[in-house]
Amino acid sequence: MRKTLIAAAFTSAFVVPQLAQAQAAAAAPASPHTLTGNLGLFSSYRFRGIDQTFGKPALQGGIDYSHASGFYAGNWNSNVNQGAGFPGSNLEMDFYGGWKKTWGDWGLDIGAIYYYYPGSNAGPTIPFSPANNNPGGTVLSGKVDNTEVYIGGSWRFISLKYNHATSDYFGTPGTKNSHYLDLSANYDLGGGWGVNGHVGKLKFKNMINGDYTDYKIGVTKDIGGWVFGLSAIGTNAKGDCSPTAVAQFYCFSNGSGSIVAGAFVPDKLKDAGRSTLVLSVSKTF
Repeated sequence: MRKTLIAAAFTSAFVVPQLAQAQAAAAAPASPHTLTGNLGLFSSYRFRGIDQTFGKPALQGGIDYSHASGFYAGNWNSNVNQGAGFPGSNLEMDFYGGWKKTWGDWGLDIGAIYYYYPGSNAGPTIPFSPANNNPGGTVLSGKVDNTEVYIGGSWRFISLKYNHATSDYFGTPGTKNSHYLDLSANYDLGGGWGVNGHVGKLKFKNMINGDYTDYKIGVTKDIGGWVFGLSAIGTNAKGDCSPTAVAQFYCFSNGSGSIVAGAFVPDKLKDAGRSTLVLSVSKTF
C-alpha cells in the first residue's frame, strides 16, 4: 500500500504539471496577426488578359500580412517585358492594403493598390506611328506606374470587384478614371481539384481601341500544398500586328529594335491580347 501511494505521488508530481502546461497552452489565445508568402512559376504573365512577358515565363511571388480585425497589406512582384509598356524596366512591384470581412457566405473587400515599375522611363511624348504602337497620338511620358482604389463583394465562390484608376492609367496621359470590372468564380471540387472562371471589362479612358473584354477558364490540382494549374485566356483587345492594321493599341513589341529614319522599329511584334494556354505551379507558405 505504501509503495502504491509513493508511486502515485511520484507520478502526480510529473503528470499534473504537464497537464497544467497543456491546458494553459490550449487556453492561450490565437495571435491576431497572420503572415503568409506565395511563390509561383507561370508559362506567361497575363494582366487582365494582356501579355506582359511577350509570351515568356514569369516568376512571381509576394508576402501578405492580415489582422483579425480585417485590415491587410501586402506586396507582389513579377518579371515583365519592357515592350509591354514599361521602357527601361523588367520588374513589376505591386503594393496594396485594405480591409475585408466575411459574414457567413458574404464578403466585402475595400482597398487600394499601387503598381510600380522600378527604372521605367518612357521618355518624352511619342507621336503616332504604327511602329511604336501609339494609336492615340500621345502615350507614356516619364515613369510608368498606376494607382487604383477598389471595392469587391463575394458570395460563396463568386466575386465581383471594381477597380478605379486615380492616376493616369499606367503612365498614359489623360487616362485618369479608367476602370476595370472583374467577375470571377472559384469552385472546390474536392480531392484537391478546383475549377475557376473569370470575365473582365476594361474601360481605358480617352484611348483609341483601348477598351476590351477578357476571359479565363481554368482547372487546378493541389498536390501536397503545390497548386498546379492550366488556364485558357483570351480577349477581344485590338492587337493585330499585320501591316494593314490601323490603331491596334495592343500590338506590343519585344522591347528591342533599332532607330530607322528617326522612328523606333522593333525586332518583333506580337498581339498581346491573343488567346493562349497558361501553365502554372504555385505555393502559399
